[in-house]
Amino acid sequence: MLITIFLIVALIFSAILHEFAHGFAAYLLGDNTAKNAGRLTLNPVAHLDPVGSILMPVLIFFTHFGVAWAKPVPYNPYNLRDQRFGDLKVGLAGPGMNALIAIFFGLFSRLLPIAQTVKIESINAFMSGNYELIQLNMQGSLAVSLFALSLVVIFVNLLLMLFNLLPIPPLDGSKVILNFLPYHLQLKWAQLETYGFMIIITLSYLGAFNLLEPVLGWLFLVLTIY
Repeated sequence: MLITIFLIVALIFSAILHEFAHGFAAYLLGDNTAKNAGRLTLNPVAHLDPVGSILMPVLIFFTHFGVAWAKPVPYNPYNLRDQRFGDLKVGLAGPGMNALIAIFFGLFSRLLPIAQTVKIESINAFMSGNYELIQLNMQGSLAVSLFALSLVVIFVNLLLMLFNLLPIPPLDGSKVILNFLPYHLQLKWAQLETYGFMIIITLSYLGAFNLLEPVLGWLFLVLTIY
């Protein structure tokens, strides 16, 4: 229960930092839309979406199915100083933030004074969903507790990074693809955003996102133990 709750909390706050990064990147490139909308802040209230940030995490908690999200940060691409690659930079800022968080906590976890055998045991327990063993190791050890919580943050941020890089509108990966398409195809690609949510839910239900697991697992191990 403790690990699952922290997973949800880490997911919400990591998604908020993801959205903040989009707005901050746009601001650095000359667009004040997010700032004027009160979204250039780390205050969670400004970024929470009633459905994506509250109802969906509850659904995930009870059913282990679904996707969660924070309220998308608005920006005006026509205000960006870099008209050629501005969209691309803003789009990559969110996944980039998640990558930085995962790397930071990966380095932090490596510096914790814990026996390598305990680290490996905790990682294997986390990846197999054996949270009882993790919590057993956490008892009476601040270092192991911090290591376990770091694993959660690393996993959540790697998941957000990879998921948002998928080329499905309105995910960030679609903006990357958009920058390299001819203009007439850009319009058609952008129109898919209307159906984006249904596409994501359908693919999630069909288990298509399970294809991310090998990459997610490899990156997770690279940051925590290799």
